[in-house]
Order: sequence, then structure tokens, then C-alpha cells
Amino acid sequence: MNDRGYIENLYGRRQDKPLRARPARLMQELLPRVAIADPSHGPIAPQALFPGSRDVWLEVGTGGGEHLAWQAGRHPQIGMIGAEPFVNGVAKLLSEIDSKELANIRVHFGDARPLMEALPDASLGRLFVLHPDPWPKRRHFKRRMISPWFFTEAARLLRPGSQLRIASDIPDYIRWTFMHARNAPAFEWTARRRADWEVRPDDWPQTRYEAKALREGRVPAYLTFRRI
Repeated sequence: MNDRGYIENLYGRRQDKPLRARPARLMQELLPRVAIADPSHGPIAPQALFPGSRDVWLEVGTGGGEHLAWQAGRHPQIGMIGAEPFVNGVAKLLSEIDSKELANIRVHFGDARPLMEALPDASLGRLFVLHPDPWPKRRHFKRRMISPWFFTEAARLLRPGSQLRIASDIPDYIRWTFMHARNAPAFEWTARRRADWEVRPDDWPQTRYEAKALREGRVPAYLTFRRI
């Protein structure tokens, strides 16, 4: 990890299986139309991405895109940014955008860390990190998205009163999240009873990762933090 606080290089595979014809076409034709400029080239202005939008939300790691597409379809007046480093995940998100004709999604094909650093202060109304890679080996903990750096950036990006939503089905990762959240004074956990973290809220759609976890007997936790 470098002194800017994020990992420069992506770890693991960037592509799973070869893309079929339609996803491959969308990567070539649709991605350039919805892609965000490379954040290494300078600051990113959300207002320029979504002229006239009431708010901007960011999902870090969109996976198959189900959650972001669901939110975009129900909140057309809000600009949605999805960051995803893996080809197959981006292709699935593009398929959602194309099939549902979603005009309020922009895509960052890459690591979310430099994107977050390129966004201005208090520019987000909601931030999602749903079922991030747990990196279970201790020597890989530095690769986890949830970290002191993450909570610092989330505090900078989220306006007071806005939400940070984190989900995981890995007990160690849930403990890890609380460990770092306790050291993040800009946030408070909103739960008041067990159901608040054990039951997925109605405006929090299921993702394929959550469905897989439930099939395999793992119980997810749905954590909502408020920016103080």
C-alpha cells in the first residue's frame, strides 16, 4: 500500500470466463458512452456527469449490477455511479443498463479508490459497499476495501445525514467493519434492534452474492451508518 492510502494494482483476476457476443458488444459500444473519465487525469465533477440530478450515489464494487440497476430504476432523478474492476461484472452492469434503458448510471471500470479520491467533498448522498471481497488470509488484509482510509474518504464524500451501507456474509469481515467503524467518529451505526441488521430493508434489493451466501448457509448482515 502506498502513501496515498490505496493499492495501486488490482489483485486477482480481472476476467472470469470469456464474454458472449452481446456482452462483448456492449463493452465495445455502450461502455464508452457511460464510462467516467480516468480519475488519474484530474478531479471528477458529478454535476457534469448528471446535469439536473437531485443527488449522486456511489456503489463500490457493483458485482452483477443488480443492486445499482434496481436503485437507478426507482430513482431516475438521482445519478448513480458504479465502480467495478472486473470485466464480467462491468459487462453484466452494462446489460442491465441496456435492457432497462437506464440513463442515470455512469461506470468506472477499475479500482474504486482513485475514483473516490477524485470526487469532491460532500458530493454523495449515499455510498454502498455490498459483499466486498473478504480477502480472508491475514497477509491480504491490506487489500480489504473497508479500512481507515475508506472511512476517512467516506466521511469526506458523504454529506451530513447521508448513508453508508455495507453488507457482508463473512463473520470476520463484519467484525472487521465494526472495528474500523468504531474508530470513525464521523459515522454512527443506525441499528436499534437485531432486525435492523438481520433483515434486509425493502429498499435494499438482493444481489446474486447474497443469494449465493444464503444457499450456502451464510447469514448476511446489513449495516447502515449515518454520516454525522
